[in-house]
Amino acid sequence: MKIRAAYILAVLAVTVLAALAQSPEEIFMKGNEYYRAGRFEEAAKEYESIVRQGYASGPVLFNLGNACFRSGKIAQAILWFERAARIEPGDRDIEFNLRLASSRIVDRIEPLPELFLLTWIRSLAALASLSTSLILLLIAWILVFGQLALVNLLGASSWTAAFRWGILVSLILVVVLGFVVGVQVSEVSDRSEAIIVVRSVTAKNSPDVQSVDAFVIHEGLKVRVDDRVGDWMRITLVDGKVGWIRSAECERI
Repeated sequence: MKIRAAYILAVLAVTVLAALAQSPEEIFMKGNEYYRAGRFEEAAKEYESIVRQGYASGPVLFNLGNACFRSGKIAQAILWFERAARIEPGDRDIEFNLRLASSRIVDRIEPLPELFLLTWIRSLAALASLSTSLILLLIAWILVFGQLALVNLLGASSWTAAFRWGILVSLILVVVLGFVVGVQVSEVSDRSEAIIVVRSVTAKNSPDVQSVDAFVIHEGLKVRVDDRVGDWMRITLVDGKVGWIRSAECERI
């Protein structure tokens, strides 16, 4: 009887907790209410609880970034905007707020020059989501094979300039969209970028507190993580400088 009673109590407790638990939608609306009321830190906690539950969507990350920004947490705002941008690339609101938050950081580092073609492809990749690019790539392939099938069906006499140009343009689209999809897949799966989350960091020339100082950077700066040794991470700045910092001083995007 004691075992049965304990079982019933456990079931009742689980049932009560399940009834009291809020859905991600309810938490999101609650966070929005806090935000509209100017209670930005409380709003950020609500949004972050949704992320911890595994429901990280573009709107949630975007609102979380806004709440952090309004709370004065610039590094965290940049981190969440960067994560939102990976889910919804090309979103103008996310891009604008990310630029606004990034304008508040201390460091102004000029990147190394990049090949024009790669810059152009990155710009194209930022215009649409990965799913949209994949659909466009599929359509381009269908155009190529559809035109080839039509020429084969109609015979060699139908191999006109219109078909030749149509197939050529379709093949160019396939190549360009293939590069765009490749860049987007790389960016979505890339876990090497991180945001400095402490006020200032003195990077070292080697993973050792006693080693020579390499450079000083500040919160909100985006860096690339190349290697890890124990509690140390080797980072590279956009201008090519390399140094070692503690893992707690940055957070991966």
